[in-house]
Amino acid sequence: MSVAPVAPLPPIAPAAAGHTGMGAIPYPGGVTFRVWSMFADSVSVAGEFNGWSETATPLARDGTSNYWSVDVPGVTAGRAYKFVLPYAAQPGRNPYRMDPYVRSLAPDGNGNMNAIVASTDAAYEGGAYSTPAWNEAVLYELHIPTFNASLAPAEPGTFDSAMVRLPELAQLGVDAIEIMPLGQFPGTAGTGYNPGYIFAVDNDYGGPDGFRTYVNATHSQGIAVILDVVYNHVSGLDLWQFDGWSIEGNLCGWCTPYAENYTDGGIYFFEDSRAHTPYSHARFDVGRQEVCQYLFDNVTRWLEDRLLDGLRFDSTVSIRNIQDQFENWSLVQAVPEGIALLQRMNQHVQSTQGWKIMIAEDLQGDGSITAPLSAGGYGFNAQWDDNFCGKLRWAATAPMDNQRNIGDLAGAIAGMNGENAFKSILYSENHDQDDPRQGGRLPAIIGNGVADSWFARKQSTLAACVVLSAPGIPMLFMGQEFLEYRPFPNYGANPEPIDWSRKDTYSEIWTLYRDMIGLRRTGSNTRGLRGANVHVLPVFGDDVLVYHRWDQGGPGDDVLVVCNFANQSYANYQVGVPRPGMWRVRFNSDSGNYGFTNWPCYDTDANGPTLNGMPYSADLSLGAYTCLVLSQD
Repeated sequence: MSVAPVAPLPPIAPAAAGHTGMGAIPYPGGVTFRVWSMFADSVSVAGEFNGWSETATPLARDGTSNYWSVDVPGVTAGRAYKFVLPYAAQPGRNPYRMDPYVRSLAPDGNGNMNAIVASTDAAYEGGAYSTPAWNEAVLYELHIPTFNASLAPAEPGTFDSAMVRLPELAQLGVDAIEIMPLGQFPGTAGTGYNPGYIFAVDNDYGGPDGFRTYVNATHSQGIAVILDVVYNHVSGLDLWQFDGWSIEGNLCGWCTPYAENYTDGGIYFFEDSRAHTPYSHARFDVGRQEVCQYLFDNVTRWLEDRLLDGLRFDSTVSIRNIQDQFENWSLVQAVPEGIALLQRMNQHVQSTQGWKIMIAEDLQGDGSITAPLSAGGYGFNAQWDDNFCGKLRWAATAPMDNQRNIGDLAGAIAGMNGENAFKSILYSENHDQDDPRQGGRLPAIIGNGVADSWFARKQSTLAACVVLSAPGIPMLFMGQEFLEYRPFPNYGANPEPIDWSRKDTYSEIWTLYRDMIGLRRTGSNTRGLRGANVHVLPVFGDDVLVYHRWDQGGPGDDVLVVCNFANQSYANYQVGVPRPGMWRVRFNSDSGNYGFTNWPCYDTDANGPTLNGMPYSADLSLGAYTCLVLSQD
């Protein structure tokens, strides 16, 4: 009996030369699938299009590289898929792996998630929108699940619910929002700093389609969108030992006696003590070119494909340094590859989209973070300034007036001059500072739990006035403008949303913020608040802080800011001024319009002698815990 010969299987071919990109990339008539694996013997893609077969759709190596790809005709956007790496099937794990570049996920009906082929057709658009000049920007940090959530029934916020409040943010005057991380993460509650898939947009928020609509709507209001990204660690999920490989027994030597708690994570992560971070044992191995490209591609995805206006990098110090957080906080080891990657990212953005902003959260007070690339710096446009914040919060919260150190705060402001004027992001509240471990919301700290007491209202708004009138780029934290008092986050399973009813209850405080933001951004007689020059007058003994802001100088440009951090009012307080003539009060935080006592305040003629190192002087009427802003016509 003869047996008919079996026809040989056609050779596996990688994707066509013109089909570039990573993950699932639609092309006319099908989808290209591409993934990186160093140690896989074979790679396939399984999905709805092949009955979830582990073998029907194999990938081939792209030449001699460790990238694998295949073109699959007939597959369309919206189809579920996963990669199959048999070598990764170890005890307790199956061979299915989520696409590291996955953009959209959906439940599979069995408590797990599948990758979804995302459409590339829908457009990001914002009408006549253009990114604002950063010296005119006022940022507003928000967390999508708690920014505008439903209270009855209790449901986390989404892009759709956040969109409802965009007109109010525009009325407040902010022109940029900084959104806390959006990447898909394990669980259903969190602040976003435990990402699992950095290219995805969390489905609970509305997924990539919801985000596209939100960005378009935000831009249509004239508001920029900045996103917080996390590249210092990841919550492993399917990236952990992605293709099954790891170094056996190479535990965290630096973390002794904690080493027994950790195993190493495979091709995406360092395989030695460098893997450990304060957040997880999964620091990206930026010594591998493919991992660097993965993170670099994420930057371009947000800025070039999703048309965001900037990025804020979480904990850059954990990318450029290794720190032993357990035994010796002073032990620091530089990571040259991490430094080079950050510089490469900034170089690319500067050369292709130089109007966009790159912000670092480094918190080490290191000037090299914002130093130019040409001078060997990292090239970030700005960095969060915890030094300023700490000094400002102490000036606002010290139990007694004689405990405030206004000289320290004055020194922090004086350093933000000239080329350094807009390299700091300034705040009195943010998601870290308002954490209960840091004491919580500023009004609640000042008021000892009573956030609407006279002292809490006066001193918290005084701190905000400094943020909004000093050099640097000011930032508010959601709810700050109406005295939100609950700390962030609430550590329950469902974090509490901010209470928007307080906007009506404390409408006068909201109006104070609106008016001060208006002076900063668009005031025709306060152009100096957008200028790069500052001179802090040597007036600290009475807990009074005075500084002169200007761009070119002259009427409508020179601005004098006077901040009284004492429970003492003055009918005649003499200060130096840069020019003679009439100085008009443009803002008085003690005004009755803001719910306060309206201490008598008046325009003043600067006809006095030299004072505080200034050529002229003037008498002011100054209320307790009050900010005045003055300029000339």
